[in-house]
Amino acid sequence: MKRISDDLITQILRKSLSNGGDYADVFIEQERPLSIQLEDDKIEKLSSGVDCGIGVRVIFGDKSAYAYSNDFSEGSLFGIAETVSRAVKGKTSGELTFDLRKLRPSVDFKIKHNPADIAIKEKISLIENSNRAARGVSPKIKQVSIVYRDSIQNICIASSDGTIAEDERIYTLALIQVIAAEGDVLQTGYEPVGGFVGFELFEASPFEEIALKAAQKAVTLLSARKAPGGKIPVIISAEAGGTMIHEAIGHGLEADLVQQGLSVYTDKIGEQIASPLVTIIDDATLPNKRGSFRFDDEGIMAQRTVLVERGVLKGYLYDRLSAMKANVSSTGNGRRQSYKDRPIPRMSNTFIAPGEEDPEKIIRSVDKGFLVRKMGGGQVNTVTGEFVFEVSEGFLIEKGLIGEPVRGATLIGNGPDVLKSIDMVGNDIGFAIGTCGKDAQGVPVSDAMPTVRIPEMVVGGEV
Repeated sequence: MKRISDDLITQILRKSLSNGGDYADVFIEQERPLSIQLEDDKIEKLSSGVDCGIGVRVIFGDKSAYAYSNDFSEGSLFGIAETVSRAVKGKTSGELTFDLRKLRPSVDFKIKHNPADIAIKEKISLIENSNRAARGVSPKIKQVSIVYRDSIQNICIASSDGTIAEDERIYTLALIQVIAAEGDVLQTGYEPVGGFVGFELFEASPFEEIALKAAQKAVTLLSARKAPGGKIPVIISAEAGGTMIHEAIGHGLEADLVQQGLSVYTDKIGEQIASPLVTIIDDATLPNKRGSFRFDDEGIMAQRTVLVERGVLKGYLYDRLSAMKANVSSTGNGRRQSYKDRPIPRMSNTFIAPGEEDPEKIIRSVDKGFLVRKMGGGQVNTVTGEFVFEVSEGFLIEKGLIGEPVRGATLIGNGPDVLKSIDMVGNDIGFAIGTCGKDAQGVPVSDAMPTVRIPEMVVGGEV
């Protein structure tokens, strides 16, 4: 990783605040990514490299200025510090001094097999074997696409509050998409696996098994009838992950949207916004989850934040800027895609805490309804809470039993209304992974929920 002396960092911070300002920080990043892509039974793309850069920010009042460069020469570094300082209309009083001290993380994540130590041919073999496994499921499999990625990201954040924080983040990810066809019907099976983890990821989750699962799903959906539409009881399985929670409430609890009045949860601290059975947590300290880190991208220690407790809204997700506006402490949710981006409030690992019900009992409690086993994409209006989600794997429930699979279903509803209506929460939990997009930035996240019952919800399909 590019090294800059503490003395030079101190000078950059001083320069950044030379016209005034409430706070300044320096963000240094080095990332070494590797990506391998398979299409049509062959490796189509293999890319790797190193990207390094530095960003400097000043916060003044309720505004911030940010500049970055991949040039580490002193002239360039003082140049970007000068750039952000000019955004502030004022003058410091006297010489600024910083006694920088290194922070120790409160959590650690063990990596058994650093992906950088694994030969590329072994990674290619993993992909090719999984491709063969998927194609071997049925002659109806027409297309298999596999992407493997790993990256090692080293960051250093120095701030005018006198701290330096460092983190090394090792991510490993693989995803497969399988397309099956019969006549003019096409169906897709998609499965991702990954986390803040090394190549041991594939010991716990053998990728050939993941490939089989995706292929079998695509083939099964070919014979599935179209989902019936209407208002019916809906059970969302723990296997579906927490996509609905991430979208339906998670973004609405990010403090920048709240402060801009772009959230249905603005000014509702202390109010009952969900069922008393629902507790929602954002926790960046969970071992090896995709949204985990030791420090956020502003040098704040990773932490566990209770957002909703027994249905009552307890707080929001803050970065430094939104926390300063609200006169509260950051929750350690300042995140950015790279040194080219300013930090903004983002989720990490967000989930509904498990309840007390047996998941099988929850299914048995429904005479006629709909079971969601996997969620697809969706859209949410954070101002109103209205959402529409695709269901990639769903089943009818008949007399308390899981019945036939159906395809083409969507879930339509309002986040606050759905959360308030949940009347059974399972004692299980299941995680899903993704890359969350916001303000043209993507960051790794995971989300989870237990099996839950929603007594009535609109399922889009055939009427």
